[in-house]
Amino acid sequence: MKAEDTHPAPRSNPVAAYVGLGANLGDRMGALQAAVVALAKLGVVVAVSPVYCSEAHTLDPEASAPEFLNAVAHLQTKRSAEEVLAGLHRIEQQHGRQRPVRWAPRTLDLDLLLYGDLAIATDALVVPHPRFHLRRFVLQPLADLAPALWVSAPHHATVSELLARCPDTHALRRHAQPLVCPDATPKPA
Repeated sequence: MKAEDTHPAPRSNPVAAYVGLGANLGDRMGALQAAVVALAKLGVVVAVSPVYCSEAHTLDPEASAPEFLNAVAHLQTKRSAEEVLAGLHRIEQQHGRQRPVRWAPRTLDLDLLLYGDLAIATDALVVPHPRFHLRRFVLQPLADLAPALWVSAPHHATVSELLARCPDTHALRRHAQPLVCPDATPKPA
């Protein structure tokens, strides 16, 4: 399914979006927690997975990079997928994200993994995320939140099925400190 390049009208019903969070530079836990709080500006943060430590993937097998912390957030949003992606990029920039080369160390990395059951392919956005099914550090926290979640085209499988057949064999270690989900209860004005 090819998404249109126009800006869609706001949705009347919220969509379940799943956002991958990662950081391997600076105050990693602080950056992830700040990102979870900032996600609340894009919708309601329903849940956040446990945090996992994982080895950094690099283009150069001889190079070493700091260990990543990764998690996944479940967001209910009325914003379009394109608006969510733009919001994620703003949050990354606020945390000093640089994009010098692919897979470079980063202060914060936010990926729109899933947006409802939609398959979107534009120059700016591909959902489901094109490589999430190959990454244990994404699938494990996603499975912690929604193991039975059905992922449509091109995968046609549940998250737990994708995790079971994931080719990534890098070890994951659950981090002791959890991320705190912002209070979704509206505050009186």
